[in-house]
Amino acid sequence: MSAAETARSRTRGPSLRARIAALGAAAAVLATVAVTYTVQAAGGRAEPTAVDSAFGLDGGGGRLLFRSTRDGAGEGRVARLPVSGDGARPTGGPACRRFHAAAGTGLCLQRRTGIPPRSYAVVLDEDLKEKRRVPLDGIPNRARVSASGRMLSWTNFTSGDSYNQSSFSTRTGILDTRTGYLVKNIEGIQLTVDGRRYHAPDVNYWGVTFADDDNRFYATVSTKGKTYLVEGDMRTWSARAVRENAECPSLSPDGRRLAFKKKVPGGGRAPWRLHVLDLRTQRERPLAERRGVDDQVLWLDSARIAYALPGKSGRESDIWSVPADGTGEPRLRVRDASSPAVLR
Repeated sequence: MSAAETARSRTRGPSLRARIAALGAAAAVLATVAVTYTVQAAGGRAEPTAVDSAFGLDGGGGRLLFRSTRDGAGEGRVARLPVSGDGARPTGGPACRRFHAAAGTGLCLQRRTGIPPRSYAVVLDEDLKEKRRVPLDGIPNRARVSASGRMLSWTNFTSGDSYNQSSFSTRTGILDTRTGYLVKNIEGIQLTVDGRRYHAPDVNYWGVTFADDDNRFYATVSTKGKTYLVEGDMRTWSARAVRENAECPSLSPDGRRLAFKKKVPGGGRAPWRLHVLDLRTQRERPLAERRGVDDQVLWLDSARIAYALPGKSGRESDIWSVPADGTGEPRLRVRDASSPAVLR
């Protein structure tokens, strides 16, 4: 090639190969922008789809799943650890305000910003992928899955943000994942208090826990300034008050005991102390945790319960445990975490 030809070639601009490479890079940038816009337009609903199968609910027992708020994880993503609370802490699950799981079924309560903000109960499969989404009113507060994975329940605040406020109002729902039967607000259940059918406009329910038969359940009902532990029956759609001053019950793995929080004098902003009730003898025992616990506890096993308490920052929570027989002392399990669930 002559010097003149070489000069003309240089003035023609980039080669065909260079132009193709530039077009490819531009297309990749446009695709990235499009994906980002789609996620933002969806109100942040996109969740990781490539969840490690060992991270999900089908990888055997002996693991603790929980909502992790470490490293500014936004709403808090589902993470896992051994039940001991030690070891690596992978965070590969969906973002949830509240979370619970059992027997291959997960329940993730989400709150999405926007005008108006929206809440959802998201049913998860054994790989923590979404199976069903139920729109809800209010702010997510409690989530529970029955031991079989069949029955789900959740509670949202629809006014106020604390059980210690006189103006609070709740909506508690139940979903049968086997039949698809959904009750978005259980306030219409036939309630009996002191042996009589009870009606009142201020009735609120929260904190459902299911028995092994997936029919019987326990919950809290409040009315006229009092709270009651109620025993419910799905088949007859009825509930009866069995005890006063008992909130957020949690049934033990053997079905013989209920852990709950009970209001005590001098508790300040969190006036509750944890107790365990023997359902056969009806004797209750205070636990060694003396700090006010505003949570629905989880049974780690037949001897220990776990619960969340505010952390050092005062904003996020840590998971603690304490023996269920009233002995011992509280033990820190997981920092920057809440909503524990044990895969047995």
